[in-house]
Amino acid sequence: MSIKLQYTEVGYVKAIRGCIVIVTGFRNCINGQLIQFGYGTMGMVVGFTESEAQVLILKEAEKIRTGQEALASVEPLVTPVGKNFIGRIVNPLAEPLDGLGPIQQDAMAPIFPDSPPILDRQPLNKTLETGIKVLDAMIPIGRGQRELILGDKMTGKTTFVTDTIVNQRETGVICIYCGIGKARSGLAKVVQLFKDRGCFAYSIIVSASASAPPGQQYLAPYVACSLGEYFMQRGQDVFIGFDDFTKHAWAYREISLLLGRPPGRDSYPGDIFYLHSKMIERACFLSQEKGGGSMTFFPIVEILEGDLTAFVPSNLVSMTDGQIYLSAQLFGEGQKPALDLGLSVSRVGSKVQWPAIKSLSGPLRLEYLQYRELLRLSKLKTSGQSEDMKQKLKRGAILTAILRQYKDTPVCQEMQVLIFYAFNKKYMNDFSIAQVDAFQNGCLEYVKSTKPELLTILRERRKLDAEIEKMLDEVITSFSSQVMSQAQKTEDE
Repeated sequence: MSIKLQYTEVGYVKAIRGCIVIVTGFRNCINGQLIQFGYGTMGMVVGFTESEAQVLILKEAEKIRTGQEALASVEPLVTPVGKNFIGRIVNPLAEPLDGLGPIQQDAMAPIFPDSPPILDRQPLNKTLETGIKVLDAMIPIGRGQRELILGDKMTGKTTFVTDTIVNQRETGVICIYCGIGKARSGLAKVVQLFKDRGCFAYSIIVSASASAPPGQQYLAPYVACSLGEYFMQRGQDVFIGFDDFTKHAWAYREISLLLGRPPGRDSYPGDIFYLHSKMIERACFLSQEKGGGSMTFFPIVEILEGDLTAFVPSNLVSMTDGQIYLSAQLFGEGQKPALDLGLSVSRVGSKVQWPAIKSLSGPLRLEYLQYRELLRLSKLKTSGQSEDMKQKLKRGAILTAILRQYKDTPVCQEMQVLIFYAFNKKYMNDFSIAQVDAFQNGCLEYVKSTKPELLTILRERRKLDAEIEKMLDEVITSFSSQVMSQAQKTEDE
């Protein structure tokens, strides 16, 4: 019979400052240590001096009073993890929020572990298929990458995360949506989308809503990382979307000011950079010796009036592998997703992109940026346009229509090859914008019914060769004539 010894210390509440409680009487202290106040109220040590400990309240079941006892053990704060969390909605304490009963954990994992060392990682060699055409073509993402999403309020930032999760249905990627300081109405929309699209079969939601204590908002992304690491360490691929780091930084700023730490730029404490970088570094692609699992991050940051130079956004730009910048102006013009290709970049994803998409999308970025500049000049020009300018503007408008995509409608890689091949080979040059949309909406079903083997071959080879190009030409020529004849018929009616 094994005997488990427990070491417990008793302290007393000296003062209460919002979500921070000052406790005296502890002889030993470590950062991250769990503190119990009784009746289910708990906290975590976030700082200490020789005479007192500063405790961040994570869960307040009953109001804390001065003089109350506080119990401390020597174990650091850990969180339950395991495969049974898939399909569930939990708070940062891993407690269920969906009313489906308790969750049986497989293990307990540290919330603040060290990130995997360099020797345990390998270069990225797998693509994360987001299903977002403009991303997969021009800003490709590799599994294990950290890609920052920047944008003003209401520019479609969350859609990038949810579309990516919807597109992982058949890829085997475990997805975690981490909501930080999000309104319950916003979270309800995400939950409903997951239910409608069957995302809960492979997804977890970790939520610290706007009404949650600052301690839980601070803890939420760390718990999401720990849940993801459980699967990554077992050789699986994981995707985590953090919505959003701005609210996380606000929560930490509030905690730090209550702790009496000196404020710096924008009133943020000096260690906000360390806080985020330590978390971001947990994303990686593990070596084969460590199982070959990966964890990909999409942290979201809300900016104000397009200001990329604010403290938190500029910090995160420097520690991620690229950024997606969403323009409020493009969003207002109806271009969705409103991605600004001039300010967006992926520093590593192109290495893992499908060779077929890489060869087709290579010149498109420059062509699109030239079109945007030409469009701006054409609005300023009062005299007539040359024929060459008209052709370039029309082709640019078609490319813009191709890159436009409605929310919750991810597009598979095979379909993207079809669309970009048709554009590059100028099959769409005589199309109207309505015909471009009709081509995109119906092409995949047409291929499935007439030449399904093309999709299989594209998925297997992932690059263009003479055989594939011949099949593409046949399918696109046939379907293009069908689209044109249908448009003519509509006009006649």
